[in-house]
Amino acid sequence: MLRLLATWGAGPVRSGLCHSCRQASDAPRNQPPSPDWVARPVGLCSMMRLPVQASPEGLDAAFVGVPLDIGTSNRPGARFGPRRIREESAMLRAANPSMGALPFQSLAVADLGDVNVNLYNLQDSCGRIREAYQKIVASGCVPLTLGGDHTITYPILQAMAEKHGPVGLLHVDAHTDTTDKALGEKLYHGTPFRRCVDEGLLDCERVVQIGIRGSAATLDPYRYNRSQGFRVVLAEDCWLKSLVPLMAEVRQQMGGKPLYISFDIDALDPAYAPGTGTPEIAGLTPSQALEIIRGCQGLNVVGGDLVEVSPQYDVSAGRTWWSWTG
Repeated sequence: MLRLLATWGAGPVRSGLCHSCRQASDAPRNQPPSPDWVARPVGLCSMMRLPVQASPEGLDAAFVGVPLDIGTSNRPGARFGPRRIREESAMLRAANPSMGALPFQSLAVADLGDVNVNLYNLQDSCGRIREAYQKIVASGCVPLTLGGDHTITYPILQAMAEKHGPVGLLHVDAHTDTTDKALGEKLYHGTPFRRCVDEGLLDCERVVQIGIRGSAATLDPYRYNRSQGFRVVLAEDCWLKSLVPLMAEVRQQMGGKPLYISFDIDALDPAYAPGTGTPEIAGLTPSQALEIIRGCQGLNVVGGDLVEVSPQYDVSAGRTWWSWTG
């Protein structure tokens, strides 16, 4: 998530964050406390130890937790993802030297806490998520979401489309998540982008899926995606190469229109990120993940999420999170 902030802090502010001009240039902004002055275990468990506040008003961007995992098809546990990500984020500092970015000097950022999901009712949870994000997006704040299984992206995109219209999507994942239904159910973590297409939430000519791999039920599992106009980039087409050229093509495809970034941690190879519910071998590397996020610099990013972090499957107690942050 710091990488997403850095793409804004290092480049020109696009329309998704242009409301930062509401604040005076010398107005104080929230800063992650330096470990030189405040010990890392001290304080509330918030993202990067930023202040926690109830309202998105006045913020350029905000971290939001969605601790929901009742849409999982394999190993549950992503409900604990937001809390663990926040715990590990105490190691992050305010500057990104690799990108020359100081995002907290130009952006007002805070932690908005968690959406109060219903762990006994997936439909109700999606309604609660949609309602929460409608308020966040209406305020002009860009939400950066800590998941939670991938079902949560569907109601988030419902709220996004209400404000921005159909949005572009950069989807980094081992799986396409465009199944129509499973066990008779049309809503779970394998169907969010199928539902988004059904409801016209996506600008399908600006949807790119990267890192896709694994066994399938047919020999042509990506026919639906490509028939909708999605670009599907298989993991095997990323092996042993830099993704900088790919991201140059993605930037050209996305243009200046609103873009949402959805990053499933299982896009990474489980050697780097074992803490997830549906691991697939031969995935992306952490350096490729950074190339993808850095490649979004200058785009009109209106929101993003990191989903499917299930910390109990990470015996190293933190490797999964650090594989993504670098």
